[in-house]
Amino acid sequence: MTLRGRLTSAFLVVVLGPVLLGSIFVALTVAAVSRERTDERLDHAATTVRAAVGAICGQLQAAADAVAVVPASARSSVADQLITRGLAADIRITGPEVVSLARRAPQPPAGVTGWQDCTAPLGTRITALAASAAAADVTVLAALPVDAALLNRLGVAGGVTVTLSGTAPPAPGGVTVTLPGTAPPAPGASTRRLGAGPGQPLPLTLSAPPARPTIRYAVLPLIVLLTAIVAVIAARWLARSTTRPLGDLAWAADRVANGDLDTRVPIPRPDELGRLAGTFNRMTRELQSYVQALTASRDQLRRHLAILGDTLSSTHDLDRILPVILRTAMTATGARAGLVLLVDPADGTLAARCGAGLTGEWDLPPADLAARRLAPGRGVLGAVVASGTPLRGTTGMSAEEPACESYLAVPISAPPSSDPFLSESEAGPGTLGVLALYDRLGGPTFDDADLRTLRTFAGQAGVAVHNVRVHEEAQRLSLTDPLTGLWNYRYLREVLRREVERAHRFGRMLTVLMLDLDHFKDVNDTYGHPVGDQVLGEFARRIRLGLREVDVAFRQGGEEFVVLLPETDAYGGVIVAERLGALVRDRPMQIDPRRPGLTDRIPVTVSIGIAVFPEHGATAQEVLDAADEALYAAKNAGRDTYRLAESVSSRVPEGNFDPTPAVSGPQPPRHGSGR
Repeated sequence: MTLRGRLTSAFLVVVLGPVLLGSIFVALTVAAVSRERTDERLDHAATTVRAAVGAICGQLQAAADAVAVVPASARSSVADQLITRGLAADIRITGPEVVSLARRAPQPPAGVTGWQDCTAPLGTRITALAASAAAADVTVLAALPVDAALLNRLGVAGGVTVTLSGTAPPAPGGVTVTLPGTAPPAPGASTRRLGAGPGQPLPLTLSAPPARPTIRYAVLPLIVLLTAIVAVIAARWLARSTTRPLGDLAWAADRVANGDLDTRVPIPRPDELGRLAGTFNRMTRELQSYVQALTASRDQLRRHLAILGDTLSSTHDLDRILPVILRTAMTATGARAGLVLLVDPADGTLAARCGAGLTGEWDLPPADLAARRLAPGRGVLGAVVASGTPLRGTTGMSAEEPACESYLAVPISAPPSSDPFLSESEAGPGTLGVLALYDRLGGPTFDDADLRTLRTFAGQAGVAVHNVRVHEEAQRLSLTDPLTGLWNYRYLREVLRREVERAHRFGRMLTVLMLDLDHFKDVNDTYGHPVGDQVLGEFARRIRLGLREVDVAFRQGGEEFVVLLPETDAYGGVIVAERLGALVRDRPMQIDPRRPGLTDRIPVTVSIGIAVFPEHGATAQEVLDAADEALYAAKNAGRDTYRLAESVSSRVPEGNFDPTPAVSGPQPPRHGSGR
């Protein structure tokens, strides 16, 4: 049985049950009241009939007395007058002669006394009532016939049907005599028997007809029927109005369970079911928002992971890798802010590399944030780096660290070395920095799942930092000269091409110096190659001392070196050449001869060729070749000097080389400002 059927049955029992019980009670009450009213009616009729019969008997007695007291000669006329006036139907005078003045009184059958004395009822078959009066010589009898008219008058007076019983006094099983013109008692009528006695000589039966259904009795079943119909309709409506929202709610819950979070339940009215529907809709909306947020977070995390993978595989730039790792970690854990710090190998301080969502003093642009440093071992971040153990909590932050309500800090560690022959110290530093997150959104603190997630990202950051440093070191080794620490010839070609393109794009000048140590072969032959290496290293150091930060020095090979001077004209190049020549010439090289009889100071000089872009060449190779030609011109001029290359327009065509050396000494500036 469905819920609607059960509710309908319950409503019918609650509504229709009392109606039916009330109808039965009303019917029983009406029947009892009807019986009581019938009994009261019969009692009243009996009293009325007795009084009427008594009055008739008194009337007859008065008539008899009136005839008896008058003289004998007037008796007949008086009797006639009384009969005419209807006070008696028959008056008989008995005496010497019997005089009958009967006009309507029937004659009783032979052998049956049909006259019933009002004072002594003795007859068994009654045809008339009689009253007697005695005089000195006669007896006067006044009588009325007991017929249907008399009984009808008695019935009208009592409001009942009056019939004459066949016994006097009536006895059980007595015969009821129905006179002509009277109707027998109706079947089922209520009766009351009046026995014959003094003052009421007639044995009568009073009958009240059964209560006939009136319109009220017909309306009562109709009301019950209409009530039942209304109750059924109301029960079905109530059941439907109650179960339909529940059905809609069940349907919506099934749709939501199948993944359709756009389903909503209509709110029929502001009752309990309406509030339940509203709560369900609100729950569904919040669930949909939560699922959308989770989906967006998942998609965002996937995008960040994809970006992280692409970044890790396509670049070795920490300034690109670390922000991606930080944002991905914040997305995965729901952190408000984050910070990445790396250990500076030079002094051991924690240098900020990137941050997101920071507030207060740490809310800085990337360029300014890179200048923030924390002392080693201070606060939570310093403790994480010093111990290599993750920390999380709400307190313990130093005043120098970012302000927060909760934090989670994990060390960034280098991956273990796969070389089993390296010791722990040779494998490199174990802790490279720290990855910290602040203020988890949606929760008071970070949990164990967040710690595991952040460990994973810290591991990726450690691999990235280690790989970048290994890559930088490998690149440095591949692009630098291991003896002098200067950039090598391979890197020279790349930087010279890039600087020439930039100078051409911005309309600037670029000066190239080519340097060569004079008589360096004699140093190797006299002191040996180790001393020659010392001389080359010291010479490279002095070159760096004589250059700006934007200038770049290279070792081209052997004892030849190249210096690039961006945004410098010929005059500036001459000044630098003079300065470098003086740095080498004025102070002999301090060496360890390791050979007896040799001095520990070697005087060294340098020859320098100078070429300027675009005056001495339109391409990088042309400028380099022009500087090389100027260098040979300086060598041919006696060494320990410099020469400026010839301009492109003044060069002799190929095949007609003019061995005249290039102009020596300082030249006036051609472009830009000198130094």
